[in-house]
Amino acid sequence: MAGMGDHPFRRLPAVAKLLDLPPLAAARDRHPPAAVADAARAEVDALRAALAAGAAPDLDPFAAAERAAARLDADAAPRFRPVINATGVVLHTNLGRSALHEEAARAAADAARGYLNLELDLATGKRSSRQDAVRAGVRAITGAEAATAVNNCAAATVIVLRAVAAGKEVVVSRGQLIEIGGGFRIPDIMAVSGATLREVGTTNITRAADYEAAVGPNTAALMRVHTSNYRVRGFTKSVDLPQLVELGRKHRVAVIDDAGSGQAVDLAAFGLPGEPLVSAGIAAGADLVLFSGDKLLGGPQAGLIAGRADLIQRVERDPLMRAFRLDKMTLAALEATLRLYRDPARAVREIPTLRMLTTPPAELRRRAEAFAARLREVPRVAAEVRDDVAYVGGGSLPDVAVPTSVIAVSVEGVGEGEVAARLRAGSPAVVGRVADGRVLLDLRAVFERDEDALLRAVAAAAR
Repeated sequence: MAGMGDHPFRRLPAVAKLLDLPPLAAARDRHPPAAVADAARAEVDALRAALAAGAAPDLDPFAAAERAAARLDADAAPRFRPVINATGVVLHTNLGRSALHEEAARAAADAARGYLNLELDLATGKRSSRQDAVRAGVRAITGAEAATAVNNCAAATVIVLRAVAAGKEVVVSRGQLIEIGGGFRIPDIMAVSGATLREVGTTNITRAADYEAAVGPNTAALMRVHTSNYRVRGFTKSVDLPQLVELGRKHRVAVIDDAGSGQAVDLAAFGLPGEPLVSAGIAAGADLVLFSGDKLLGGPQAGLIAGRADLIQRVERDPLMRAFRLDKMTLAALEATLRLYRDPARAVREIPTLRMLTTPPAELRRRAEAFAARLREVPRVAAEVRDDVAYVGGGSLPDVAVPTSVIAVSVEGVGEGEVAARLRAGSPAVVGRVADGRVLLDLRAVFERDEDALLRAVAAAAR
């Protein structure tokens, strides 16, 4: 029979001993002493639990101290980390949608690190509105009489419906009663606003007569909703915005246009047709137009509202406006983004979202071939260039496949799922696509300045 000295629990390292070993002694330079002590105790507790479960953990004190220090560093690391987006999806909702132009990012950073005249008129010394900085820019791209901004397009929908139609009916086509990402549904958003949804037509067919029949004494507005990430094809019919405006004027009710993606310049010449311009709704006579800031506009997350001055004033007087208002960093970045649209050609050329979407396929192919050649120099890595397609993402242009070139990467002796997992776990993290037994890297949304880091990440994943 083994003696008591051989009992495995007696070989558990003492917490005090772990704290004196180099891995945790060095950790005290990076972390509070109490946190280091907690990490050592947690490691010993984990070893004790493993022994109690009949396992045979590594009881070496130095290894235990290393594990405790590693866990401590991991727990203290930021949850938000830089990611190289090699998916080809430019407006990747899970990766933060639009990347900002350098001027917009710098404006946000300047606002964050100090003070700015957020609600102060420097000329008079009196209080002003934080909306003043973005009004002119939104009016310029839409042609609207007035404008304001809240923290996203769902908030814009809620506050507009509260201001225009609380306690009254809003008529919407059944084909536009969408659910957007995260399970948020248009009927639910309308219910929160206090407006009553009045559905008309069917999923695929809605006629002007359907709207006409629905308008009654309790009708406050007719609304067209951007269908985000789906399209109805085939036997369909819908009412265009000019017809809806005509009906609204006839019955003296407001017309609200949810333009969704925030496209401010026509991208049809680049093979990207189908999204409404934010100026089109105003030109057609809509009373209010709503759209996102972080989709095709290429700015920060925001919900922009443009239209009649009296309705904008009503929106801004709503008590909920304080809950939905934008912070100083977002407003600074949004103002800087809108300024770029004073020269539309420059906006397409320089705003990252627009530049990525309009990059010619030949240019993507050239970059892919050059990068694949560099990857093939990495031991155990095979890389070939393939033609493929990608989608814009973010509920924009859902049915438009954008031609692209991808680099199909494989690592000798490592499955594609494991390679993808190693890339996501790297620093910086890399997110690509997995298909046909390969990890596909699309450089469309990869900044050229990040190509060296991407190469290092693949090399690290192959080791």
